[in-house]
This record gives sequence, structure tokens and C-alpha cells, in this order.
Amino acid sequence: MGSSDSNSEGLITGINVTPLVDVVLVLLIIFMATAPLIVKKAITVNVPRAATGERASASLQVTVTADQKIYLEKSLFDRAGLAQELTLRQRLEPDLRLTLTAEEGLPYGVVMQVLDTIRGAGVKRVALEVRPLPPSK
Repeated sequence: MGSSDSNSEGLITGINVTPLVDVVLVLLIIFMATAPLIVKKAITVNVPRAATGERASASLQVTVTADQKIYLEKSLFDRAGLAQELTLRQRLEPDLRLTLTAEEGLPYGVVMQVLDTIRGAGVKRVALEVRPLPPSK
């Protein structure tokens, strides 16, 4: 009879990749959400402590080390080069956010010069990174 023909018509010959794409997209979203939490800073500085500090969500990190070297992310800049780079990035992203991290023992004037360079480049959203004070007993 025709029963053998009906079984051959129901065979699946292709691979359904939809579940695979779903799993990959979920893993990508999880990775994107957790990546900022596991990023380790490449430049270590001893930032000052403050009682009212809070975490800032910033897209860029400017770091001033104890020997007064200025880093944008992991690249070394002088103040003029930093201003040029930030001006370019500010044009590309008008709502640019930046965190300034400076060594605790730096003179106030050095930090203000870098902050002035950042503001002069047009970046208006600048946060200063601090460590929270230890809990009092």
C-alpha cells in the first residue's frame, strides 16, 4: 500500500538553526552585561578616599599616575594630545562620559590642569574616581 511513501515524505532533511541562534544571542547578551564588571584596570593608581563616593558609569577612563603621566584608557598622552583626542571623540559622541582617576599624592594643580584640558576639549560629563571610606566602628 502507500504507507511506505508517506513515511519518506515526513523526513526532515534540513537543520533548524533557530535554537542555535537563540542560544548564541542569549550568551552574547550575558557577556555584554557582565564584561564591564570583570574588566581589570591596566593602570594602577592609589585614589583618594571619600565618604560620599559613588560608582560612575563612564565610557572613557583618564588616569594620572604618580609620575604625572596621563593615560586615556591604556594609551599614553601629553595634555595637548589628550585635548585633541577628546575633541575628536566629543564630536563623534556628543554625550561623552569620562572618569578622571588620579594618584592620591598628586598636587591639586596637576589634577586641575588635566581636568581643565578635559573640559576644554568639550567633555562636560566628568566624574572623579574615589575609594569609599572604610566603615566606622
